[in-house]
Amino acid sequence: MKRRTFGALMAGVALTVGLAGASFAQDKPTMGVVVKIGGIPWFNAMEAGIKEQGEALGVDASMIGPTSADPALQVRAIEDLIAKGVDVIGVVPNDEAALEPVLEKARAAGIKVVAHEGPGLKNVDWDFELASAQGFGETHAKLLAEKMGGKGEYAVFVGSLTVPLHNAWADFAIAYLTANHPDMKLVGERYGVAESVDDSRKTALDLMAAHPELGGFLGFGSQGPIGAGRAIEEQRKVGSVHVIGPFSPGQGRDLVKSGAISGGFMWNPKEAGKVFVTMGKMLVDGTEITDGMDIPGLGPVTPDVENRDIITTNLVPINAETVDSLADMGL
Repeated sequence: MKRRTFGALMAGVALTVGLAGASFAQDKPTMGVVVKIGGIPWFNAMEAGIKEQGEALGVDASMIGPTSADPALQVRAIEDLIAKGVDVIGVVPNDEAALEPVLEKARAAGIKVVAHEGPGLKNVDWDFELASAQGFGETHAKLLAEKMGGKGEYAVFVGSLTVPLHNAWADFAIAYLTANHPDMKLVGERYGVAESVDDSRKTALDLMAAHPELGGFLGFGSQGPIGAGRAIEEQRKVGSVHVIGPFSPGQGRDLVKSGAISGGFMWNPKEAGKVFVTMGKMLVDGTEITDGMDIPGLGPVTPDVENRDIITTNLVPINAETVDSLADMGL
C-alpha cells in the first residue's frame, strides 16, 4: 500500500489553458501538465512556472486547465496527450482512482509520468510534494485553534469529497483538533465546495445561519477561504468567525487585510510548476533521483523509492505581514 501523505476534479471539455491545438516542437522533449482546473490564480501561477522552466531547460512544456471539475475530462486530457505522443505527462489529480487506468496506458506507451498532490498514485514515475499531508493539516488546525481560543464550532471545506489530498489534510486537521482541543466541535462532516468561490460563500452563509455559534472555517482548496471570507464580510462577523486555509495571496489580499481571512499556509505553485519540468527533464535524460540529491524547488530530497514519492517541507505562511510580498510575486 502506498503511504497516503498527501492528495478537485478536472474539468470542462473546453480547455482554457495550454495544449488545445498546440503542436510540439520536434527537437525538444515535450511535456503536458494536466491540472485540476484552469483560470484560477493558483494554477495561473503554476503555468507561469511551467513555461519559465520549459524555456530555461529547453523543454516544450505546456499546461492544460479544464474549465470545470470532472474527473472524466481530466482523463480525456491525458488521452489527448498520449495521442500526441508527448515525452512526459504531469498531473495534479482530482480523483486518483479515476486516473490510474489512463496513466497506466501512458506509461505502457513509454511516456514518463510526474504527479503532484497525488502520493497515492501507483502508475507514476514520481510524485512530488512540498509538504506532508499530516504537517499541512495539523499546521492549519493549530492556527485555527489559536484564533478560536481552543473552543467553539467549526466547519471544514474541501475541493470535493473525492480529492484524496484535500481529504487527507482534513483528516489530519480534524484528528489533531479532536485530540488536543476537545472543546472544538466539528459541524457536519465536510463540504466539497472549496474549488468554487460561489459554492463556498453560499455554504458558509448557510452554515452560519444554521449554527449561530459557529466560530471558524478550515478551507482546504484555494477558493474555499475566499468564499468563506466574503460570507463573513457580508455578515459582519470579521473577528468573531475565523477562516483558515491555503489560498492565492493575490486573490485573498484584501480579505486578509480586512481580517475576513485569518491566515493560512501554502507552497509556491509557481515553484511546483518549475519542479514539474525539472523532474520531467530528469526522467527524459535518464537521471536517477537519489537520497540527498538537491532538486531545484524541492531542496535535498529523501525519495521513497518503493512508493515513488518525494515529500519535502516548503510551507510559506500567508498573513497580514506576508500577503503583499507574496501577491507581488504573482501568487
